[in-house]
Amino acid sequence: MKLLPVLAYGAFCAGLLMSPLCAADVPLYRDTNQPVEARVNDLLGRMTLEEKIAMCHANTYFTSSGVPRLGVPDLVMSDGPHGVHEERLVHGWASAGRTDDFTTDLPAGTGLAATWNTVLALRYGEVLGAEARARGKDIILGPGVNIARTPLFGRNFEFFGEDPHLVSRITVPYIRGVQAQGVAACVKHFAVNNQEIGAREGIDAVVDRRTLHEIYLPAFKAAVREADVLSVMGAYNKVNGEQACESDTLLNKILKKQWGFTGLVVSDWGGAHSTMGCALGGLDLEMSGRPKRDYDAMYLGRPFREAVGRGRVPESVLDDKVRRILRVMMRIGSLDTNGARPRGAMNTPAHQAVARQVAEEGIVLLKNEGNLLPLDVEKLTRVAVIGGNATRKHSPAGGGLPGGGSSAVKPLYEITPLDGLLARLGSRGVTVTHTAGYSADAAGAAGVSKLVGESGETSIAGEPGENAAIGARGAAVLRERAVAAAREADAVIFVGGFDHSVETEMKDRVDMSLPYGQVELIRALIAANPRTVVILIGGSAMEMDSWVRDARAVLFAPYGGSEGGSALARILAGDVNPSGKLPITLARRLEDYPPHATGDRAMYPGEGHKIQYREGIFVGYRYFDEKNIEPLFCFGHGLSYTQFEYSDLRVEPASGAGVSRTVSFRVTNTGRREGAEVAQVYVSQKNPKITRPVRELRGFEKVFLKPGESRTVTCALNADAFSYYDTERDAWRVSAGDYVIEAGASSRDLRLRTGVSVR
Repeated sequence: MKLLPVLAYGAFCAGLLMSPLCAADVPLYRDTNQPVEARVNDLLGRMTLEEKIAMCHANTYFTSSGVPRLGVPDLVMSDGPHGVHEERLVHGWASAGRTDDFTTDLPAGTGLAATWNTVLALRYGEVLGAEARARGKDIILGPGVNIARTPLFGRNFEFFGEDPHLVSRITVPYIRGVQAQGVAACVKHFAVNNQEIGAREGIDAVVDRRTLHEIYLPAFKAAVREADVLSVMGAYNKVNGEQACESDTLLNKILKKQWGFTGLVVSDWGGAHSTMGCALGGLDLEMSGRPKRDYDAMYLGRPFREAVGRGRVPESVLDDKVRRILRVMMRIGSLDTNGARPRGAMNTPAHQAVARQVAEEGIVLLKNEGNLLPLDVEKLTRVAVIGGNATRKHSPAGGGLPGGGSSAVKPLYEITPLDGLLARLGSRGVTVTHTAGYSADAAGAAGVSKLVGESGETSIAGEPGENAAIGARGAAVLRERAVAAAREADAVIFVGGFDHSVETEMKDRVDMSLPYGQVELIRALIAANPRTVVILIGGSAMEMDSWVRDARAVLFAPYGGSEGGSALARILAGDVNPSGKLPITLARRLEDYPPHATGDRAMYPGEGHKIQYREGIFVGYRYFDEKNIEPLFCFGHGLSYTQFEYSDLRVEPASGAGVSRTVSFRVTNTGRREGAEVAQVYVSQKNPKITRPVRELRGFEKVFLKPGESRTVTCALNADAFSYYDTERDAWRVSAGDYVIEAGASSRDLRLRTGVSVR
């Protein structure tokens, strides 16, 4: 009988909007009106040692434990950086085979970076965050911000290029967009993770401190300091002898102390190596990369609990880890019951429109002799579309070739280039034919690509069981059919390049060659029909030097996602004016890139489990400028169907906080089409006392202009624009002296130049 009043009181509270008396019984950590830190401390104080330990390691492949007793849910994570991965088995990597996990496949990282559009990067993040929320995710494992040191890196397509300033400017709005949707972004892979071969075996990246801070850390720093990213993923590799996921230098001293990071550090899957290293090295949450059910046996599981219990690790260290995890959960609203957390959405028309716009703005027009492009659709009668990538789907989970790794997406749909061209040209009465010209499934065909796995074992792209059906003669037959089709066409559109059997996680390429005999095919097509447009799909540099002089029109098209084919068709037909700019340098040969210049294996792929970053700060265009090497297509290059003029460069002192100089100039569209130009600002020091790059990107803005329209571009240069990392002081230092400010269309097409003194 005594229980009845209690039960009645509970029912009364549940049935009303909380009376003042009931509200007083709500735990502080549940009160969203309270400060986050107060809520975190209240909840932490209610937890047992076992509950705290359980939060520090996985309990399935993509979740970590909550506290059911206190109403704290599991923390749910998902790959990947350009689309929410399909659902996997609870305790494994394989697909769960569900039909409710189709999402929008956004263009891969290289494509987003090639837009040089920070507003679009924000929208990209918003789409990714909204779809992650709709799928019930708390953390999306992106963005990936590792620098493109070598074109052979199998994951370059996921990342934002070779320049730390560009990477940072794309990273910050991406993260803000994701986290505005009630989802934590997870910037990865921290740090100096620039190759797949050997990376999962703990290869040690040996890099000096100046290079570390000037090239490989800026995007991570911007993610923390500017975007307030909520989580950071450690890398598989070592950095200067320390495992990245257990690095006191990286995680404690730099990330948490110097930069003031308050979120959680999660290991890459299987990236932890010891209990004491994880406990004291700054890792907060350990995830598993190997099949197991006894998750409590992980390094931050039972062994960690025993270390705390025996006093080998202070309980305050454990509390800091849990506090960080709880802080993230509070920040994204996963403990809130007031309905304020965004619910998300998937595959909406608005999301698809963003995917298409990113794909359009990320396509780079490398060459356009005689204005072959855009195609005059009204005068065309027959177009030959040639190439395996014309029909290839690049989403492995959506029907594409195996590969891609953790970034694989299962899209609701994927429009191939042929689909897009049929819709755009076929509707106008143009006859569109397609022939492959080569087979991506034929490793026995001439010119196939070789890959090097993480163990160093060389393999051939493609399925060996299908090779006999092709062979050398089969490849010749495919090529002959394509050349015959080219001769009969008004225009030829060749769509080739790479796919995810070539560019993928866990593999590096051994060279820059185009796979599947494409070079021979391209040459033959150009000879058969000079009105051949060459389109190369991929995320990194590839061999062009042997044929590009003879090609009139060439486009670099990063993996375009769900709307890639539509975007490409709209560019070719002139519905959209190309505005993409290269986020990487395209060289004539592999040996023009610094890790490969001398053939020193210690620089790549490494020797004795060490890889020496002897090129220092001279990565990408910095190296090409320093060594006076002429690239095939330089960093920042990209043509338009219109022309732009630069004028009126001014550099003035600035009064804003932290701003040193303000650079302004005018950009005018002098052509007959609407278009967008990425105006770039580079800074260099005259007669520096320490080694400095010839020039460095320090600002840019994408401006959209109608014919005859002008706009003033303004870039604020803060102290960082004139700074270098002083290893003696272990801090950034402004180098006094005379500087040159240049503005223009690329790193090698600089139209305006002036000097400025910094004292």
